[in-house]
Amino acid sequence: MTCPIRVWRPDDEDYPYRLRECYDKPAQLFVRGQIPSMQGPVVAVVGTRQPTERGKELTRNLVRDLAAQLDSLTVISGGAYGIDITAHRAAIEYGVPTLMVLAHGLDRMYPYQHINEAKAAMQNGGLLSEYPEGTEPFAGNFLQRNRIIAGLADAVVIVESKEKGGSLCTARCALDYNRELFAFPGRPTDITSLGCNLLIRRQKAQLIHNADDLIESMAWTTKNAKKQPVQMQLIELMDDLTEPQRELLNQLQTAEDGLHINLLVTQTGRPYSEVSSDLTMLELQGLVRSLPGGIYRFRQ
Repeated sequence: MTCPIRVWRPDDEDYPYRLRECYDKPAQLFVRGQIPSMQGPVVAVVGTRQPTERGKELTRNLVRDLAAQLDSLTVISGGAYGIDITAHRAAIEYGVPTLMVLAHGLDRMYPYQHINEAKAAMQNGGLLSEYPEGTEPFAGNFLQRNRIIAGLADAVVIVESKEKGGSLCTARCALDYNRELFAFPGRPTDITSLGCNLLIRRQKAQLIHNADDLIESMAWTTKNAKKQPVQMQLIELMDDLTEPQRELLNQLQTAEDGLHINLLVTQTGRPYSEVSSDLTMLELQGLVRSLPGGIYRFRQ
């Protein structure tokens, strides 16, 4: 792997803004490849390392259909056997940027059998780790790594998970970070779906059957969605806005999939509390819509 390793720290502009808001964010991220801006939807797809053919098919279909319907999609997983590598391979096949969040230094690849996928990911996506070169893939690193997968995402999807496993750790992190959590259901007798069924039964994860369910729940705008003209009453309301509120609205109007509040704070250079207050006012006036995960979008 010839791509140079770069280091991102929370104060750096390139450090992912979704991850920056997490209380236990990594003090440094080592990255390789063409890391996407992640301004559009970011979906983490994880699951068991011993999936069924159904689980692999669900994963491939999910990534394929999300790619067909969403602009600027990024798919994240952990580069492991099973559902993880299936998600990465599907993203590579359908031209979607994919990020492998690894539990070791980026001077190696574990498992080595996935070296070709890692090289392909670096051409349209990349590799991330909080561990410096020389770090071996110790068992404890994998559970620690899972919080980064959850923190980077808008939505975390569990495809198949046994009653105990790393995917449930990722699910806990997603809930802790207020990320949207989804799971594919399985039959009561399916060992590989016991964890998913448990998350759904306890109302921790939303049940989905396909990409359409995920898109609808996240209120993402699809490529084919017709643009509705802005209502005249909304235009009239804009005359009563303050200059900072107009600035926020102008930025949101040019971002089809919306912007995260942390990014708006960075772009405007204003305090978080002021930006949050103005966004609330815009939402009350019907000009802005609040989406899961701290995303705001211009209401069309």
